[in-house]
Amino acid sequence: MRKFLVVLDDTRECLNAMRFAAMRAHNTGAGVEILSVIPPDEFNHWIGVGDIMRAEARERIEAHFNVFAKWMRDKQDIDPTLVIREGVPEEQILTHITEDKEIGVLVLGANSGKGGPGPLVTAMTKSAGNMPVPLTIVPVELSKEQLEAIT
Repeated sequence: MRKFLVVLDDTRECLNAMRFAAMRAHNTGAGVEILSVIPPDEFNHWIGVGDIMRAEARERIEAHFNVFAKWMRDKQDIDPTLVIREGVPEEQILTHITEDKEIGVLVLGANSGKGGPGPLVTAMTKSAGNMPVPLTIVPVELSKEQLEAIT
């Protein structure tokens, strides 16, 4: 089954990317996989402290995933899967796409602020020409109604 890969992070724009992926998957008979990457710089502490921080990061990710997963199941009849990886986000996303041949589209949310679309969108668009799947960028300012109309 073809899957939409959407990145879960702590950004505001992540919400619209999740909505778009779920709605599009529902309308096309695809699945949704949610990827969250724990950056390596979060664990530059002593081994014991790093392990505790890693476990706490995973718990936070799973709690956020459960909220999105419930919405996807209840509203879009989509049962998403969660993948947690550790490392440099851009590298982990590309590695995951290469490893999972069912991924058909990468979906990212773009910010509308002065700082540009966000570091992840900026980095991934630089690699877009070499990616094995299309990249869909969902603006943060799209309303639920606009998302419904385009999915």
